[in-house]
Amino acid sequence: MRRRTLARAAALAALGSTLALPALAQSRDKVVLLLNWYVYSEHAPFFIGKERGFYEAENIDLEIQEGRGSAVSIQAVAAGSATFGYVDVPTMVKAAAKGAPVKAVGVALQVSPMSVMGFSEKGVKTAKDIAGKTVAMTPGDSMSQIWPLFLKKTGLQESQFKTVSGDAQTKLNAVINGQADLLLGYVMDQNIKLQDATKKPVQVVRFADYGVNLISSGIVAHKDTLSAKSDLVKRFLRATTRALEEAEKNPEAAVDATLKANPKSGQRDTMLAGLKLTTALYHTDETRALRPLRVSMKNVGESLDLLVQYGGMDPATRGKPEDFVSLDYLP
Repeated sequence: MRRRTLARAAALAALGSTLALPALAQSRDKVVLLLNWYVYSEHAPFFIGKERGFYEAENIDLEIQEGRGSAVSIQAVAAGSATFGYVDVPTMVKAAAKGAPVKAVGVALQVSPMSVMGFSEKGVKTAKDIAGKTVAMTPGDSMSQIWPLFLKKTGLQESQFKTVSGDAQTKLNAVINGQADLLLGYVMDQNIKLQDATKKPVQVVRFADYGVNLISSGIVAHKDTLSAKSDLVKRFLRATTRALEEAEKNPEAAVDATLKANPKSGQRDTMLAGLKLTTALYHTDETRALRPLRVSMKNVGESLDLLVQYGGMDPATRGKPEDFVSLDYLP
């Protein structure tokens, strides 16, 4: 009788442990990360972080979704249909200044990727070489709004060059087809697309090299998430910080993880070049000794000033850096 009782207890214990396993798996927090755009090299850290189990280790079940522009992704976070957004932080600042209940909890790209670029054969290596050229831009986008400050910093006059206007694809086509010499774009995005489309080398003139530096992509969340689920935010940012560090150390593996998850996201060689250009933007001189995402609040304040002066932001809504960016949840 005693043997039967022990055997039954053992069987029940085994059954209990078997039932506990799926229950444990189900207890992971489901997190939706909505990107700023279709998957490309800038997003590689999230994919290597997921592949290496960084999010799983923080008890997070991460779903990465492609976006259709930062403004749309910010709206989704504000509406609660995405847990976090990886978006252009200045775009978020302008939305938050108008009442959107969102806040940035880390800034990945602390050096601006904004650039003017064209094929190397055009000979544009410095700002002064833009004189006499034709520049393609998209009226109203973030780069065209900051362009006047770049001209002021470099001493260029609008009468010294021509401009053509169009959306993102039109700009690319204009340069590819020779209707424009240059375009305004991001160093790790349009730069790579031009190379992929033509196999030609591209020369980039960065705004930041002339003292025009605006914080760029970062992690944003709904304010309710920050107050009600602060532990989840901290766990997500711990995993994401590790993911960014891993992409810096092992860019090849990060690109491979991205292509494995999204085979159509790009060509390996140019994605690798794009990721290396991206990780180079993770730190300013002030934050070089710090882990990724921990931005200088002075940098945030300077970006707020630029948004007021050149980005169409109402001066009355400028606020303080802490109104829009919090470092309290970072590891």
